[in-house]
Amino acid sequence: MTRAPVEQALAESFLVRNPATHEEVASVPDIGVEGAQQAIERAHAAFAAWAAAPASSRAEVLQKTARLIRERVEDLARTMTLESGKPLAESRGEVLGSAGFFEWAAEEGKRVYGRTVPPSLPDRRYLVTRHPVGVVAAITPWNFPSAMVARKAAPALAAGCTVVMRPASATPLSAVALADALHAAGLPEGVLNIVTTRQSAPIGELFATHPLVRKLTFTGSTEVGKHLLRLTAGTVKRVSMELGGHAPILVFADVDLDKVADGVIQAKFRNAGQTCACANRLYVERPIAHELARKIADRAAALVLGNGLDEATRIGPLIDERALRRVAGHVEDAVARGARVLTGGRQVHPGDLPGAFFEPTILADVSPNAAVLCEETFGPLLPVVTFDSEAEAVELANATPYGLASYVFTRDVGRVFRVVDALEYGIVGVNDPVPLAIQMPFGGMKESGIGRENASEGIDAFLETKAVSIGIAR
Repeated sequence: MTRAPVEQALAESFLVRNPATHEEVASVPDIGVEGAQQAIERAHAAFAAWAAAPASSRAEVLQKTARLIRERVEDLARTMTLESGKPLAESRGEVLGSAGFFEWAAEEGKRVYGRTVPPSLPDRRYLVTRHPVGVVAAITPWNFPSAMVARKAAPALAAGCTVVMRPASATPLSAVALADALHAAGLPEGVLNIVTTRQSAPIGELFATHPLVRKLTFTGSTEVGKHLLRLTAGTVKRVSMELGGHAPILVFADVDLDKVADGVIQAKFRNAGQTCACANRLYVERPIAHELARKIADRAAALVLGNGLDEATRIGPLIDERALRRVAGHVEDAVARGARVLTGGRQVHPGDLPGAFFEPTILADVSPNAAVLCEETFGPLLPVVTFDSEAEAVELANATPYGLASYVFTRDVGRVFRVVDALEYGIVGVNDPVPLAIQMPFGGMKESGIGRENASEGIDAFLETKAVSIGIAR
Protein backbone atom coordinates (compact mmCIF):
# COMPACT_ATOMS: atom_id res chain seq x y z
CA MET A 1 0.00 0.00 0.00
CA THR A 2 2.18 2.89 1.18
CA ARG A 3 5.96 2.93 1.15
CA ALA A 4 6.04 1.69 4.72
CA PRO A 5 8.99 2.09 7.05
CA VAL A 6 10.87 -1.11 7.84
CA GLU A 7 9.50 -1.45 11.35
CA GLN A 8 5.92 -1.64 10.03
CA ALA A 9 6.72 -4.99 8.45
CA LEU A 10 7.74 -6.25 11.89
CA ALA A 11 4.77 -4.81 13.77
CA GLU A 12 1.70 -6.65 14.90
CA SER A 13 -1.43 -5.95 12.89
CA PHE A 14 -5.08 -5.10 13.48
CA LEU A 15 -8.21 -5.50 11.41
CA VAL A 16 -10.24 -2.77 9.77
CA ARG A 17 -13.91 -3.72 9.52
CA ASN A 18 -16.83 -2.35 7.57
CA PRO A 19 -19.12 -0.73 10.20
CA ALA A 20 -22.21 -1.62 8.14
CA THR A 21 -21.53 -5.34 7.72
CA HIS A 22 -18.76 -6.01 10.29
CA GLU A 23 -16.86 -7.77 7.52
CA GLU A 24 -13.06 -7.61 7.46
CA VAL A 25 -11.77 -5.01 5.00
CA ALA A 26 -8.01 -5.16 5.56
CA SER A 27 -5.25 -5.85 8.04
CA VAL A 28 -2.80 -3.02 8.77
CA PRO A 29 0.36 -2.75 10.90
CA ASP A 30 -0.14 -1.78 14.53
CA ILE A 31 2.79 0.58 15.06
CA GLY A 32 3.85 1.11 18.64
CA VAL A 33 5.75 3.89 20.36
CA GLU A 34 9.13 2.65 19.14
CA GLY A 35 7.98 2.65 15.53
CA ALA A 36 6.42 6.10 15.90
CA GLN A 37 9.68 7.34 17.39
CA GLN A 38 11.53 6.08 14.32
CA ALA A 39 8.99 7.80 12.08
CA ILE A 40 9.65 11.11 13.84
CA GLU A 41 13.39 10.64 13.41
CA ARG A 42 12.92 9.89 9.70
CA ALA A 43 10.84 13.03 9.29
CA HIS A 44 13.53 15.05 11.07
CA ALA A 45 16.25 13.60 8.83
CA ALA A 46 14.24 14.46 5.70
CA PHE A 47 13.33 17.98 6.81
CA ALA A 48 16.38 19.98 5.68
CA ALA A 49 16.28 18.80 2.08
CA TRP A 50 12.50 19.17 1.72
CA ALA A 51 12.53 22.64 3.30
CA ALA A 52 15.31 23.71 0.95
CA ALA A 53 13.47 22.51 -2.18
CA PRO A 54 11.98 25.35 -4.27
CA ALA A 55 8.35 26.00 -3.51
CA SER A 56 7.58 25.31 -7.17
CA SER A 57 9.11 21.83 -6.87
CA ARG A 58 7.02 21.03 -3.81
CA ALA A 59 3.97 22.41 -5.60
CA GLU A 60 4.61 20.13 -8.57
CA VAL A 61 4.44 17.06 -6.29
CA LEU A 62 1.19 18.26 -4.73
CA GLN A 63 -0.38 19.10 -8.09
CA LYS A 64 0.48 15.65 -9.43
CA THR A 65 -0.95 14.13 -6.25
CA ALA A 66 -4.23 15.93 -6.90
CA ARG A 67 -4.34 14.55 -10.44
CA LEU A 68 -3.66 11.01 -9.22
CA ILE A 69 -6.41 11.29 -6.60
CA ARG A 70 -8.90 12.32 -9.26
CA GLU A 71 -7.84 9.43 -11.47
CA ARG A 72 -8.36 7.03 -8.56
CA VAL A 73 -11.57 8.56 -7.24
CA GLU A 74 -13.75 5.45 -7.54
CA ASP A 75 -11.24 3.17 -5.81
CA LEU A 76 -10.54 5.72 -3.09
CA ALA A 77 -14.24 6.36 -2.51
CA ARG A 78 -14.98 2.66 -2.24
CA THR A 79 -12.15 2.22 0.25
CA MET A 80 -13.51 5.09 2.33
CA THR A 81 -17.04 3.69 2.35
CA LEU A 82 -15.80 0.25 3.30
CA GLU A 83 -13.91 1.54 6.32
CA SER A 84 -16.20 4.38 7.45
CA GLY A 85 -19.67 3.28 6.32
CA LYS A 86 -20.58 6.63 4.79
CA PRO A 87 -22.63 6.65 1.57
CA LEU A 88 -20.60 6.26 -1.59
CA ALA A 89 -21.75 9.61 -2.99
CA GLU A 90 -20.41 11.36 0.11
CA SER A 91 -17.14 9.44 -0.17
CA ARG A 92 -16.70 10.53 -3.79
CA GLY A 93 -17.26 14.13 -2.79
CA GLU A 94 -14.74 13.86 0.02
CA VAL A 95 -12.10 12.30 -2.23
CA LEU A 96 -12.50 15.08 -4.78
CA GLY A 97 -12.34 17.61 -1.96
CA SER A 98 -9.08 16.02 -0.83
CA ALA A 99 -7.64 16.57 -4.29
CA GLY A 100 -8.70 20.19 -3.96
CA PHE A 101 -6.75 20.57 -0.71
CA PHE A 102 -3.55 19.46 -2.43
CA GLU A 103 -4.20 21.72 -5.40
CA TRP A 104 -4.92 24.76 -3.22
CA ALA A 105 -1.90 24.17 -0.98
CA ALA A 106 0.36 23.82 -4.01
CA GLU A 107 -0.56 27.33 -5.13
CA GLU A 108 -0.46 28.83 -1.63
CA GLY A 109 3.03 27.39 -1.11
CA LYS A 110 4.30 29.39 -4.08
CA ARG A 111 3.02 32.58 -2.45
CA VAL A 112 4.69 32.42 0.95
CA TYR A 113 6.14 35.89 0.85
CA GLY A 114 8.39 37.79 3.23
CA ARG A 115 8.68 41.56 3.23
CA THR A 116 11.07 44.45 3.67
CA VAL A 117 10.47 46.95 6.45
CA PRO A 118 11.61 50.61 6.58
CA PRO A 119 14.61 50.72 8.94
CA SER A 120 15.03 52.96 11.96
CA LEU A 121 18.66 53.77 11.10
CA PRO A 122 20.24 54.64 7.74
CA ASP A 123 22.85 51.85 8.01
CA ARG A 124 20.30 49.07 8.54
CA ARG A 125 18.12 46.97 6.27
CA TYR A 126 15.18 45.10 7.79
CA LEU A 127 13.76 41.89 6.33
CA VAL A 128 10.96 39.56 7.45
CA THR A 129 11.30 35.99 6.20
CA ARG A 130 9.06 32.94 6.49
CA HIS A 131 10.31 29.41 7.19
CA PRO A 132 8.74 25.96 7.69
CA VAL A 133 8.23 25.19 11.36
CA GLY A 134 9.85 21.73 11.18
CA VAL A 135 8.51 18.26 11.86
CA VAL A 136 4.72 18.27 12.11
CA ALA A 137 2.80 15.58 14.00
CA ALA A 138 -0.79 15.23 12.83
CA ILE A 139 -3.66 13.30 14.39
CA THR A 140 -6.78 12.85 12.28
CA PRO A 141 -10.29 11.53 13.07
CA TRP A 142 -12.33 8.71 11.55
CA ASN A 143 -15.30 10.71 10.28
CA PHE A 144 -13.46 12.32 7.34
CA PRO A 145 -10.62 9.86 6.78
CA SER A 146 -9.37 11.43 3.55
CA ALA A 147 -10.25 15.11 3.84
CA MET A 148 -8.72 15.55 7.29
CA VAL A 149 -5.47 13.93 6.19
CA ALA A 150 -5.30 16.15 3.10
CA ARG A 151 -6.32 19.30 5.01
CA LYS A 152 -3.35 18.87 7.36
CA ALA A 153 -0.72 17.23 5.16
CA ALA A 154 -1.13 19.39 2.05
CA PRO A 155 -0.37 22.81 3.59
CA ALA A 156 2.34 21.37 5.85
CA LEU A 157 4.12 19.82 2.87
CA ALA A 158 3.62 22.94 0.76
CA ALA A 159 5.23 25.03 3.51
CA GLY A 160 8.29 22.76 3.52
CA CYS A 161 7.51 20.78 6.68
CA THR A 162 7.82 17.03 7.04
CA VAL A 163 4.91 15.11 8.57
CA VAL A 164 4.23 12.18 10.86
CA MET A 165 0.54 11.29 10.57
CA ARG A 166 -1.55 9.12 12.89
CA PRO A 167 -4.91 8.37 11.28
CA ALA A 168 -7.78 6.99 13.36
CA SER A 169 -7.56 3.24 13.91
CA ALA A 170 -11.10 2.75 12.58
CA THR A 171 -10.26 4.35 9.20
CA PRO A 172 -6.54 4.13 8.38
CA LEU A 173 -6.88 2.93 4.79
CA SER A 174 -7.74 6.30 3.24
CA ALA A 175 -4.64 7.87 4.81
CA VAL A 176 -2.47 5.06 3.45
CA ALA A 177 -4.03 5.52 0.00
CA LEU A 178 -3.26 9.25 0.00
CA ALA A 179 0.31 8.50 1.03
CA ASP A 180 0.51 6.12 -1.95
CA ALA A 181 -0.60 8.92 -4.26
CA LEU A 182 1.95 11.34 -2.79
CA HIS A 183 4.81 8.89 -3.18
CA ALA A 184 3.70 8.04 -6.72
CA ALA A 185 3.79 11.79 -7.41
CA GLY A 186 7.44 11.95 -6.35
CA LEU A 187 7.35 12.82 -2.64
CA PRO A 188 10.77 11.91 -1.18
CA GLU A 189 11.05 9.17 1.41
CA GLY A 190 10.69 10.31 4.99
CA VAL A 191 8.77 13.47 4.17
CA LEU A 192 5.41 11.88 5.03
CA ASN A 193 5.19 8.99 7.49
CA ILE A 194 1.91 7.22 8.22
CA VAL A 195 1.68 5.59 11.65
CA THR A 196 -1.22 3.15 11.69
CA THR A 197 -1.97 2.07 15.24
CA ARG A 198 -4.54 1.06 17.80
CA GLN A 199 -2.32 2.59 20.50
CA SER A 200 -3.78 6.05 20.08
CA ALA A 201 -3.12 7.42 23.57
CA PRO A 202 0.60 6.61 23.86
CA ILE A 203 1.26 7.69 20.27
CA GLY A 204 -0.58 10.97 20.86
CA GLU A 205 1.43 11.56 24.01
CA LEU A 206 4.67 10.85 22.12
CA PHE A 207 3.71 13.36 19.43
CA ALA A 208 2.87 15.98 22.05
CA THR A 209 6.10 15.59 24.03
CA HIS A 210 8.81 14.61 21.53
CA PRO A 211 11.41 17.41 21.23
CA LEU A 212 11.90 16.87 17.48
CA VAL A 213 8.20 17.57 16.82
CA ARG A 214 7.77 21.32 16.49
CA LYS A 215 4.09 21.45 15.58
CA LEU A 216 1.10 19.33 16.63
CA THR A 217 -2.12 19.53 14.64
CA PHE A 218 -5.09 17.62 16.03
CA THR A 219 -8.71 17.10 15.08
CA GLY A 220 -10.84 15.32 17.66
CA SER A 221 -12.67 15.75 20.93
CA THR A 222 -12.21 18.74 23.19
CA GLU A 223 -11.34 16.47 26.09
CA VAL A 224 -8.44 14.84 24.26
CA GLY A 225 -7.38 18.18 22.80
CA LYS A 226 -7.06 19.70 26.27
CA HIS A 227 -4.93 16.75 27.39
CA LEU A 228 -2.62 17.13 24.40
CA LEU A 229 -2.35 20.88 24.96
CA ARG A 230 -1.16 20.28 28.50
CA LEU A 231 1.47 17.87 27.20
CA THR A 232 2.73 20.21 24.47
CA ALA A 233 3.51 22.88 27.07
CA GLY A 234 6.66 21.00 28.09
CA THR A 235 8.33 21.70 24.74
CA VAL A 236 6.29 24.82 23.84
CA LYS A 237 5.12 23.39 20.53
CA ARG A 238 3.09 25.22 17.95
CA VAL A 239 -0.43 23.77 17.98
CA SER A 240 -3.56 23.72 15.88
CA MET A 241 -6.63 22.25 17.56
CA GLU A 242 -9.90 21.55 15.75
CA LEU A 243 -12.11 20.25 18.55
CA GLY A 244 -15.75 19.57 19.35
CA GLY A 245 -18.78 21.49 18.18
CA HIS A 246 -22.40 21.98 19.22
CA ALA A 247 -23.75 23.85 16.22
CA PRO A 248 -27.04 25.73 16.46
CA ILE A 249 -29.39 26.59 13.61
CA LEU A 250 -31.45 29.76 14.07
CA VAL A 251 -34.54 29.98 11.86
CA PHE A 252 -36.58 33.19 11.78
CA ALA A 253 -40.21 33.44 10.68
CA ASP A 254 -39.53 35.31 7.42
CA VAL A 255 -38.07 32.29 5.57
CA ASP A 256 -39.28 29.91 2.87
CA LEU A 257 -40.09 26.85 4.97
CA ASP A 258 -39.49 24.28 2.25
CA LYS A 259 -36.07 25.68 1.38
CA VAL A 260 -35.11 25.82 5.03
CA ALA A 261 -36.33 22.26 5.65
CA ASP A 262 -34.13 21.05 2.79
CA GLY A 263 -31.21 23.05 4.17
CA VAL A 264 -31.63 21.67 7.69
CA ILE A 265 -31.57 18.10 6.36
CA GLN A 266 -28.37 18.89 4.50
CA ALA A 267 -26.78 20.61 7.49
CA LYS A 268 -27.71 17.84 9.91
CA PHE A 269 -27.54 14.43 8.28
CA ARG A 270 -24.30 14.45 6.31
CA ASN A 271 -22.32 11.36 7.36
CA ALA A 272 -25.25 10.38 9.61
CA GLY A 273 -24.68 13.50 11.69
CA GLN A 274 -21.13 12.45 12.51
CA THR A 275 -19.41 15.74 11.71
CA CYS A 276 -18.10 18.40 14.07
CA ALA A 277 -19.71 21.18 12.02
CA CYS A 278 -23.13 19.60 11.52
CA ALA A 279 -26.23 21.05 13.15
CA ASN A 280 -26.84 19.81 16.68
CA ARG A 281 -29.64 22.14 17.88
CA LEU A 282 -32.49 23.73 15.93
CA TYR A 283 -34.00 26.97 17.27
CA VAL A 284 -37.12 28.13 15.42
CA GLU A 285 -39.17 31.30 15.86
CA ARG A 286 -42.45 30.27 17.45
CA PRO A 287 -44.98 31.18 14.68
CA ILE A 288 -43.39 28.71 12.21
CA ALA A 289 -42.00 26.11 14.62
CA HIS A 290 -44.75 23.50 14.33
CA GLU A 291 -44.98 23.55 10.54
CA LEU A 292 -41.20 23.61 9.98
CA ALA A 293 -40.65 20.74 12.43
CA ARG A 294 -43.24 18.69 10.53
CA LYS A 295 -41.59 19.36 7.18
CA ILE A 296 -38.16 18.44 8.52
CA ALA A 297 -39.52 15.28 10.15
CA ASP A 298 -41.16 14.21 6.87
CA ARG A 299 -37.88 14.67 5.01
CA ALA A 300 -35.87 12.88 7.69
CA ALA A 301 -38.24 9.93 7.64
CA ALA A 302 -37.70 9.57 3.88
CA LEU A 303 -33.91 9.23 4.15
CA VAL A 304 -32.80 5.75 3.15
CA LEU A 305 -30.62 3.84 5.60
CA GLY A 306 -28.32 1.10 4.40
CA ASN A 307 -24.91 -0.08 3.30
CA GLY A 308 -22.90 2.86 2.01
CA LEU A 309 -21.98 0.88 -1.11
CA ASP A 310 -25.64 0.97 -2.19
CA GLU A 311 -26.10 4.08 -4.34
CA ALA A 312 -29.60 4.57 -2.89
CA THR A 313 -28.29 4.93 0.68
CA ARG A 314 -28.43 8.40 2.24
CA ILE A 315 -27.66 7.41 5.84
CA GLY A 316 -24.99 4.86 6.69
CA PRO A 317 -24.21 3.29 10.05
CA LEU A 318 -22.72 5.01 13.04
CA ILE A 319 -19.06 4.20 13.44
CA ASP A 320 -19.57 1.76 16.35
CA GLU A 321 -21.84 0.64 19.18
CA ARG A 322 -20.48 3.30 21.53
CA ALA A 323 -21.65 6.01 19.15
CA LEU A 324 -25.06 4.36 18.90
CA ARG A 325 -25.41 4.20 22.68
CA ARG A 326 -24.71 7.93 22.90
CA VAL A 327 -27.44 8.80 20.39
CA ALA A 328 -29.93 6.40 21.99
CA GLY A 329 -29.08 7.79 25.42
CA HIS A 330 -29.75 11.35 24.29
CA VAL A 331 -33.13 10.30 22.89
CA GLU A 332 -34.08 8.44 26.08
CA ASP A 333 -33.00 11.35 28.26
CA ALA A 334 -34.96 13.89 26.21
CA VAL A 335 -38.12 11.77 26.16
CA ALA A 336 -37.88 11.20 29.91
CA ARG A 337 -37.86 15.00 30.28
CA GLY A 338 -41.00 15.40 28.17
CA ALA A 339 -39.80 15.53 24.55
CA ARG A 340 -41.90 14.17 21.72
CA VAL A 341 -40.39 12.01 18.97
CA LEU A 342 -41.63 13.38 15.64
CA THR A 343 -39.83 10.70 13.63
CA GLY A 344 -37.24 8.01 14.26
CA GLY A 345 -35.89 7.34 17.70
CA ARG A 346 -34.90 3.69 17.28
CA GLN A 347 -31.99 1.47 16.36
CA VAL A 348 -32.72 -0.44 13.15
CA HIS A 349 -31.08 -3.09 10.98
CA PRO A 350 -31.86 -2.27 7.33
CA GLY A 351 -31.57 -5.39 5.20
CA ASP A 352 -30.56 -7.30 8.36
CA LEU A 353 -27.21 -5.48 8.39
CA PRO A 354 -25.54 -5.86 11.81
CA GLY A 355 -24.07 -2.34 11.93
CA ALA A 356 -24.96 0.43 14.39
CA PHE A 357 -27.80 2.02 12.43
CA PHE A 358 -30.06 4.60 14.08
CA GLU A 359 -33.08 6.20 12.47
CA PRO A 360 -32.87 9.90 11.58
CA THR A 361 -34.63 11.42 14.58
CA ILE A 362 -36.39 14.73 15.18
CA LEU A 363 -37.50 15.74 18.70
CA ALA A 364 -39.92 18.47 19.75
CA ASP A 365 -40.77 20.01 23.15
CA VAL A 366 -37.23 19.40 24.35
CA SER A 367 -36.36 20.47 27.89
CA PRO A 368 -33.52 23.00 28.15
CA ASN A 369 -31.85 20.59 30.59
CA ALA A 370 -31.87 17.67 28.14
CA ALA A 371 -28.43 16.25 27.37
CA VAL A 372 -28.96 16.71 23.64
CA LEU A 373 -29.08 20.48 24.16
CA CYS A 374 -25.98 20.49 26.37
CA GLU A 375 -23.68 17.97 24.65
CA GLU A 376 -22.54 17.16 21.13
CA THR A 377 -24.51 14.12 19.95
CA PHE A 378 -22.49 13.19 16.86
CA GLY A 379 -25.33 11.26 15.31
CA PRO A 380 -28.62 11.54 13.37
CA LEU A 381 -30.58 13.34 16.08
CA LEU A 382 -31.96 16.90 16.01
CA PRO A 383 -33.93 18.62 18.79
CA VAL A 384 -36.30 21.47 17.91
CA VAL A 385 -36.70 24.39 20.35
CA THR A 386 -38.81 27.53 19.93
CA PHE A 387 -37.82 31.14 20.61
CA ASP A 388 -39.68 34.45 20.65
CA SER A 389 -37.07 37.11 19.90
CA GLU A 390 -33.78 37.64 18.10
CA ALA A 391 -31.99 38.31 21.39
CA GLU A 392 -33.32 35.06 22.89
CA ALA A 393 -32.20 33.08 19.83
CA VAL A 394 -28.66 34.43 20.05
CA GLU A 395 -28.52 33.82 23.79
CA LEU A 396 -29.62 30.20 23.34
CA ALA A 397 -27.11 29.66 20.52
CA ASN A 398 -24.19 31.04 22.54
CA ALA A 399 -25.05 29.17 25.75
CA THR A 400 -22.34 26.55 25.26
CA PRO A 401 -18.58 26.31 25.74
CA TYR A 402 -18.26 25.37 22.06
CA GLY A 403 -18.02 27.72 19.10
CA LEU A 404 -17.23 25.95 15.83
CA ALA A 405 -20.09 26.25 13.33
CA SER A 406 -23.49 27.92 13.39
CA TYR A 407 -26.31 28.51 10.93
CA VAL A 408 -28.84 31.31 10.41
CA PHE A 409 -31.85 31.35 8.10
CA THR A 410 -33.55 34.71 7.52
CA ARG A 411 -34.40 37.17 4.73
CA ASP A 412 -33.79 40.25 6.88
CA VAL A 413 -30.44 41.79 5.85
CA GLY A 414 -30.15 43.87 8.99
CA ARG A 415 -30.76 40.80 11.13
CA VAL A 416 -28.07 38.92 9.20
CA PHE A 417 -25.39 41.37 10.29
CA ARG A 418 -26.65 41.72 13.85
CA VAL A 419 -26.80 37.98 14.41
CA VAL A 420 -23.51 37.21 12.64
CA ASP A 421 -21.77 39.80 14.82
CA ALA A 422 -23.32 38.38 17.98
CA LEU A 423 -22.74 34.67 17.37
CA GLU A 424 -19.63 33.31 19.14
CA TYR A 425 -18.67 30.90 16.37
CA GLY A 426 -15.76 30.64 13.97
CA ILE A 427 -18.07 29.67 11.09
CA VAL A 428 -21.50 31.10 10.30
CA GLY A 429 -23.62 29.84 7.45
CA VAL A 430 -26.29 32.38 6.49
CA ASN A 431 -28.95 30.71 4.37
CA ASP A 432 -26.19 28.20 3.57
CA PRO A 433 -26.32 24.69 5.06
CA VAL A 434 -22.73 23.87 4.04
CA PRO A 435 -20.65 27.03 4.66
CA LEU A 436 -17.35 25.27 4.01
CA ALA A 437 -14.79 25.83 1.25
CA ILE A 438 -11.08 25.27 0.79
CA GLN A 439 -10.52 29.01 0.30
CA MET A 440 -12.38 29.86 3.55
CA PRO A 441 -10.77 29.50 7.00
CA PHE A 442 -12.07 26.63 9.12
CA GLY A 443 -11.88 26.65 12.91
CA GLY A 444 -13.68 27.52 16.09
CA MET A 445 -13.88 29.88 19.03
CA LYS A 446 -13.94 29.07 22.75
CA GLU A 447 -13.42 25.35 23.45
CA SER A 448 -13.84 24.38 19.81
CA GLY A 449 -10.21 24.94 19.02
CA ILE A 450 -7.11 27.01 18.38
CA GLY A 451 -6.05 28.27 14.97
CA ARG A 452 -7.54 27.90 11.51
CA GLU A 453 -7.20 25.45 8.65
CA ASN A 454 -7.85 26.08 4.94
CA ALA A 455 -7.36 29.38 3.07
CA SER A 456 -4.14 31.34 3.54
CA GLU A 457 -4.43 30.75 7.30
CA GLY A 458 -3.98 27.04 6.61
CA ILE A 459 -0.40 27.40 5.41
CA ASP A 460 0.45 30.18 7.89
CA ALA A 461 -0.04 27.62 10.66
CA PHE A 462 3.05 25.73 9.45
CA LEU A 463 5.37 28.73 9.09
CA GLU A 464 7.67 30.59 11.46
CA THR A 465 8.38 34.30 11.01
CA LYS A 466 11.95 35.56 11.31
CA ALA A 467 13.01 39.19 11.71
CA VAL A 468 16.38 40.00 10.08
CA SER A 469 18.33 43.22 10.63
CA ILE A 470 21.37 43.76 8.38
CA GLY A 471 23.98 46.37 9.14
CA ILE A 472 25.42 47.92 5.94
CA ALA A 473 27.90 50.46 7.36
CA ARG A 474 31.00 50.81 5.19
